Amino acid sequence: MRGRRGIRARIAGGSLLIAILISVAAGIVINSQIERIVREGTTAVLRSDSAPYVVALETEPSEPFDAPGPSQLVAVVAPDGSTPVDSLPSPLSDMLPQLTTLERTSEADADGTPYLVKATQLQVGADEWTVVAARHAEAENTILTQMRLLLIVGLAVISAGTAVAAWLLTSISLAPVERLRTAAEELSESSTTELLPVGETNDEIAELARTLNDLVERLRASAARERQFVADASHELRTPLALVNTQLQVAIAESASVDQMLSDVRGAQRNVMRLSRLVSSLLELSEIDAVGRAGASSAPELERETADAVERARVVGADVVVSYRSFNGPWPSGLRYGVRAEDFGRLVDNLANNSLRAVRDEGSVEISLRLDGGDLTLSVADTGGGLDPAFAPTALDRFSRADASRVGSNGVGLGLAIVDAIVKSAGGDIRLDNRPGEGLTVVVVLPPIAGASE
Repeated sequence: MRGRRGIRARIAGGSLLIAILISVAAGIVINSQIERIVREGTTAVLRSDSAPYVVALETEPSEPFDAPGPSQLVAVVAPDGSTPVDSLPSPLSDMLPQLTTLERTSEADADGTPYLVKATQLQVGADEWTVVAARHAEAENTILTQMRLLLIVGLAVISAGTAVAAWLLTSISLAPVERLRTAAEELSESSTTELLPVGETNDEIAELARTLNDLVERLRASAARERQFVADASHELRTPLALVNTQLQVAIAESASVDQMLSDVRGAQRNVMRLSRLVSSLLELSEIDAVGRAGASSAPELERETADAVERARVVGADVVVSYRSFNGPWPSGLRYGVRAEDFGRLVDNLANNSLRAVRDEGSVEISLRLDGGDLTLSVADTGGGLDPAFAPTALDRFSRADASRVGSNGVGLGLAIVDAIVKSAGGDIRLDNRPGEGLTVVVVLPPIAGASE
């Protein structure tokens, strides 16, 4: 198993690498500046050694020259090549013809000994004199070595300090994350209703904690809905199964006649059909919840499904006036909606059947399909008396059924829930316009898919 490299180690290592790269670049620049400064210092010393003789030549060229100091290496070269002053080492004196031509401070090797030499040319009357000053290069090299060592040590300390500082700062910054991790581990191992701690500072970690708390609350709500769904489904399935079992037992053991037996069997058959509808609805809801119902349909396709659903509603509710109004004019091209045509037809069927059960043999159902901008709006209105105001807020919940006067005795409480799931899967919105004592209007709005085309 590969070793885990923590965030602190990665950040500290990355900071160290960056600090080393910056230190190398800075070291090269600083070293060149140190060399320049030291060379300028050496040049100033050589100029100082030459200064008395330069002044003497400029002011009193006929006077004899003073002897150089013990540590001064100076030579004065006359126009005829003679050297009235020469304290240079013999190997360096032998090189005077070459040294007098130097234009700046340069290095000269005299029998393996390095020197730094500066030549100063003077015009005295019609004659040209040259003053040559020299110093051992060892002194400059010693200074450069010491300065470079100090530079390397300083940059190494800075790089190491950068890595340590990055480690410490990362540790401090990650401390709230570690607390979040510990709290999340405790939450996962218990059934507590607590949430993750949110720091007082309004920083990114606090935002992460709030986002995770929202996720935890949604997951808890989802788990609660699942538990409720299982409980409701178990209850809904248990009742018809018990009825089927009882009716079949009665048909077998207590039927006094064939007609009585047939009646009991037909009752059991109705309960089996109810069970079948319930299971089909549960499977459909489960599919929508698990993977959605991905699809795309054009407005004309959805209009055809709506028209077919209206015809089916007219057949079912033969004694009810079912009217239909569609978009007046050609449908705009390029508009598509995130729902399969057959799912949209199922949606219209559920809404129309709910309305038909509400109005029974009296009243009317009006279905309309229109465009509002680019949104497709379906409206199903009835005169079935509306919903009980106490029931309206939960009308879209699963296994939620109004009183029998509106939905009848055969509903399983999943029709509007399936409609709601299909609409939300398509990114749409559903609204109930309840008019107690008058009727109910269900409005479904589907937005077009961005960038879709025919």
